[in-house]
This record gives sequence, structure tokens and C-alpha cells, in this order.
Amino acid sequence: MTSDVRKLPAGFGRLWTAQTVSSLGDGVTHAALPLLALTLTRDPMALAVVTAAGTLPWLLFGVLGGALVDRWDRRRTMWVADAARAVLLAMPAAAAVFDVLSIPLLAAVAFLLGLGGLFFDTAATAYLPDLLGRDPVLLERANSRLRGAQTAASGFAGPPAGSAMLALGRAVPLLADAVSFALSAVLVRSLPAAPRPVLPKARESLLRQARAGASYVFRDRLLLGLALRPAVGNIAFIAVETVLALFAHDRLGIDTFGFGLLLTAEATGGLLGAGIASFLGRRLGTGTALTCTAAVEGLAVLGLATADNPYVAGLALAVCGAGMGATMVLAPSLRQAIVPAHLMGRVASTSRMLAMCAAPFGAFLGGWLATTYDVRTPLYAASGLLLAMTAVTATMTSNRRVEAALRGAAPTGSPDDPESEDSVPARAPESS
Repeated sequence: MTSDVRKLPAGFGRLWTAQTVSSLGDGVTHAALPLLALTLTRDPMALAVVTAAGTLPWLLFGVLGGALVDRWDRRRTMWVADAARAVLLAMPAAAAVFDVLSIPLLAAVAFLLGLGGLFFDTAATAYLPDLLGRDPVLLERANSRLRGAQTAASGFAGPPAGSAMLALGRAVPLLADAVSFALSAVLVRSLPAAPRPVLPKARESLLRQARAGASYVFRDRLLLGLALRPAVGNIAFIAVETVLALFAHDRLGIDTFGFGLLLTAEATGGLLGAGIASFLGRRLGTGTALTCTAAVEGLAVLGLATADNPYVAGLALAVCGAGMGATMVLAPSLRQAIVPAHLMGRVASTSRMLAMCAAPFGAFLGGWLATTYDVRTPLYAASGLLLAMTAVTATMTSNRRVEAALRGAAPTGSPDDPESEDSVPARAPESS
């Protein structure tokens, strides 16, 4: 039976449900945390601390976290991380009930939630190829469903639910997210066990293993191209996001409600892109599809920069969202299909860390360009950056290079696999 007609295993349904429930809770907290902070202070720097705290774990521990995930049982890592986050959220909920909530407490909670997310997301990324037998077709199908559900839950349903729950009491959205993490932990605990990661005969230091994972990304042109896409893309998209509200208000005449609709248009495009990603990969080839989605993103941002009314802007954001949604299915699926199992956690966390580190540069770039020149300037700059990145990475992620990597991806995970953690598995020669 070919992979084209194979069905996703039953375990995937539980993983999908767990991540959907957890994403819904994430959306609730994503809206509720800054609003909770706003009830305590109007100081922009204090509010920024709460927001930034959630991203710090990726910047500080991204690669080390990946190395730990490659040592640990992935299923256990996921359910323990979610159970810990459920317990963690009980603390600010209790503080809200007793009226002792504070900015330092919210910042600490945001940091620890981000740390739990680092371990859960990295372990889930590494676990999925084991669950699906590293089948590229099944990986694309699974990631499409996971991405679509995540967008719908955290982008559409979660934020308005979090705002509504906050009106019922400051502890309510936090408790709701705690319940979502607890349910996710129970579902993940019931998943089939994955093969134990292949460990070297002589235990190497954590730092050396982390360095080996990062080196594997930078030495492989295909993986480096896949990592550059979100890193450079984050600079561009955060630059746009930094001034988008101001651009919408001053240049498009959009009020607060209209701005919410504008963001919804982008999320709608993201759902569409995630849904058609597998089709694009089959028709164009994964490499060409990734190049096309990158070009679409750049051209869509250019369209947004030149928009003179909300409808054109909404269409541009929807098209950009579609490109992003398709990319976020195709790229992880390809990475999961070609990276050896014992390196998957470190490769995934290295790529994610590069993207997270790029975000502050985008915020600075957007703010500086808007202040120095004009509110449209960051949008033009972001478009140029995205199109330049498309040209640079086109050969790095070409169809020929993708096909060579898929042919050369050696089966891993056997208990008697003699490879060291630092070794680089042999591959078929790559085509340029």
C-alpha cells in the first residue's frame, strides 16, 4: 500500500486533539495576560516585560532544550510539560482571587509557560515523525491539520474567549488555560510510546550535543535554507506588525473593530494556506512550492504597502497569511522527513531559536524606519527583505536538493544504531 492512500494512525487523532485543546488555552492566555497586566499598570515598559518574558526561554535555552529533548522520552516530555503548565497557572489564578497579582508574578509565569512550551513544542516536533514512520506525505497531511487547528483555536476562538472570560473574573481565563493543559497532558499520556532516542555509548556533555545539533543545521544547505526562511521572515513580519496598527489607523482610516477584522483576514488566509500546502507540494514539488510561497509573501506585503483602502489591505494580508500557512506546513514536514531521529529535537530547536532571535531586530527596524521616514517605509523594506530572501534561498531549497535529501535520509532509531550523537549520517550527494 502506498503512502498516498495510507491513513493517519489513530494516535495522531489524540495528538491533534491535545494540541488543539492546548492551542485554544494558549489563545485564551495570549489575550488575557496583557489585559491582566493592564489592570495592574499603565507603564509601557512593564507591559513589555510581561510580553517579552514569554520569548526569553527560546533565546536563552533553545538549543540546550533541544539537546535535552533528544535525551529524553518525547511522549513523557510532552505530557509532563503540559501537566507542569497546568499546575503553574493555578498560582496566578490564586493570586488573582486573593488580589495579590503583580507584574513580576505575571512575568515569571509568562517565562515559565514559555519554557514549558519550548519543551512541549520541540518534543512534539520530534515525536511526530516517529508516530508517522517518517512518511513525507503523511507528515505534510498531519502538519496541515495541526497547523489549521492551531490557527483556528489560538487565532480565532482563543483571544475573544479570553477577553470574555476576563469579564467574569481575573482568575477565570487562567483556570480555563490550566484545564486545557491538563486535558492535553491526559491525551498525550495515552499516545503510543515512541522509540527511545539513540544515545552514544559514551555519554557526551550537553553543550557538545547542543553544538552538534546547531552545527548540523549550518553545515546542511537545505536545512540552513529552511531555517533562514523564518529567521529573515520574522524580521520582516515583525517590522510590519510593529507599525500595522498605526498604518491601519492613519493611512486606511480603520478603527479598533476594523483592525480586528484585518487580523482575522490574515488568519483566514493562514487556514487556507495550511489546507492547500500538500496540494502545492505535490503539484510543484516541495522546493518550488516553498520558493513560490516566499515570493507570494513578499509581493503580498508590497501590496499592503501600496494599499489605499481597507479592502485591498485585507486581501493583501489574507494572501500573505496563505503563503505563511503553506510554508509552515511544508518546511517542518520536510525537516521531519530528512533529519535523523536522534538529532530532531536539536535541529528543530535551533531553527526555532534563530527565528525567535530575529524578532527583536524586526521590531527595532520597523520602529526606526517609521520614525525616520514614513509609516509605509517598514512595509516596503519588509517586502524587499522577503523577496531578497526568496532569491537567496531558492537554490538552497530547490526540488533537486529536496529530492536528494529525501533519498539520502537513512532510517534511524534502531536500538543497535552505532552512530554517535555528533556523527553526521551519510546522504546522497546533493544537487546544486
